[in-house]
Amino acid sequence: MQHPAAAKGHRICRTQFLDKDEDEFFPHIRHTKQKSSSSSDNQQPGDQPPPTDFGALDVLGNTPVPSTSVDICMWSGFQLNNGTRVTDGSGVLLVGGEAFSWRPWEAKSSNTTNQKQGPGEEFRLLNKKGQWDVDASTLGLLGVIWPRPDLLVLGLGHEMRPISPELRKAISVLGMRVEVLDTRNAAAQFNLLATERGVDDVAAALIPIGWREGVGAGTGDEPDVTHE
Repeated sequence: MQHPAAAKGHRICRTQFLDKDEDEFFPHIRHTKQKSSSSSDNQQPGDQPPPTDFGALDVLGNTPVPSTSVDICMWSGFQLNNGTRVTDGSGVLLVGGEAFSWRPWEAKSSNTTNQKQGPGEEFRLLNKKGQWDVDASTLGLLGVIWPRPDLLVLGLGHEMRPISPELRKAISVLGMRVEVLDTRNAAAQFNLLATERGVDDVAAALIPIGWREGVGAGTGDEPDVTHE
């Protein structure tokens, strides 16, 4: 928004001299008057300030997008800005400018370590309380990299759920904060923060939006595509 002072004109006081040409006393006045007239011609109707150019306020407009930003959230995977596609139902772990296939359901959750799994149990990410709960080992990569990201964005599929206290504690032990969202919003949040702060400060762990408890996310034949 233009500063109020910029919209105010400056009055030029004219002193009249009898029988004298004012240019003789103040030869610069005529030039100043012309500039003032030219300036007033550029004023908006009703002396309103010119419209704000919001494009000029986009401080990230010329910032390159990270190659691991998420371009498309597909039913059974993702497409990244660098052209990488994951379409086999796997999730992705995005950290340090690198992308890794992520299948946390293949590791037993912290509450089922010594329990026998029945049919379909290999595709389960929720505990008996309905909390999103995976074994801390599924995030083991975050424990061996340096510098370690300050924030982990978790995308839990098509809907957001609370994560288990055990999982939250495991992330906290790594010295990281966690933000829990549905996958569409998690991808958008990661894209924004990774562009703004850099890929070393933020990581993302996302599962496909087509994930269904006990079923998985398919194998890439589904046509439903969501652009971020």
